[in-house]
Amino acid sequence: MKLPRLIVAALAAIAGHAWAVEPADAPASAPAGLHVPQPAVETATSVKRPLWELGIGVAALSLPDYRGSDQSSAYLLPLPYVVYRGTFLKADRDGTRALLLDSQRVKVDVSVAASTPARSRDNVARQGMPNLPGTFEIGPNVNITLLGSADQKPRLDMRLPLRAAITLQRSPKTVGATFSPHLNLDLAEVAGGWNVGMLIGPQFGDRRFHQQYYGVDAAYATPQRPAYSARGGYAGWDAIAATSRRFGNMWVGAFVRYDSLRGAVFEDSPLVRRSSGVTAGFGVSWVLDTSSELVDSPN
Repeated sequence: MKLPRLIVAALAAIAGHAWAVEPADAPASAPAGLHVPQPAVETATSVKRPLWELGIGVAALSLPDYRGSDQSSAYLLPLPYVVYRGTFLKADRDGTRALLLDSQRVKVDVSVAASTPARSRDNVARQGMPNLPGTFEIGPNVNITLLGSADQKPRLDMRLPLRAAITLQRSPKTVGATFSPHLNLDLAEVAGGWNVGMLIGPQFGDRRFHQQYYGVDAAYATPQRPAYSARGGYAGWDAIAATSRRFGNMWVGAFVRYDSLRGAVFEDSPLVRRSSGVTAGFGVSWVLDTSSELVDSPN
């Protein structure tokens, strides 16, 4: 399977905030040869941190060809480390987003996600069918803080992302929309300094989106794979647990995701070979440079 450049966005989509976590204060020491980050300056309610931080690392993970596939692959991939703490554009422990509304309890932003492609010749269930292109998803997201402060941890949020899916190919096309309401719990400074996130909720997709992955046109039907037309609606649920921590100039993170398709409107598709599955990944990055400009960041 060829991997697109947006594989890191796919990791973010799968791991939630596991791969984009605003680091805690870094200790004074740092690995040799790396730029030492600007020190954090604490105030009563916030910390002065660099406007941006850049680094590079590596990620190891296991991904299914698509939700419901019984085939998966292991990958070792480059993992950029990007933190940006701008007024409207942010990339931090809550993910990468463009803020459209920021109030005490409600935040509206633009969220993105992505998925990897799959070659049908390498997947038994899809042999003889067109390849699945990677997709890029973008749309509005509403975050509602249910418990705790919007800028502090611990915090319980309701996340309501509605995204359009666009294929990543020479002639991109829109292939439907998704809606994934989730409850998200964020904890900071757990067990001596680990950031922990837990997310759970259902998934929904329209007919076009489900047809892209689970439909079988008559031209590709076989005795073992009858023609199938997917419907829109409930698409199962998932749960994610993620953790990360900064050690000087080194960032480490890991996640595990449980995915269930039981009760999904396309569960009877011949392309659904497994009704549940587990995805996991681990990443490590080194911060190479930081901005000299400091900005307010939640304490």
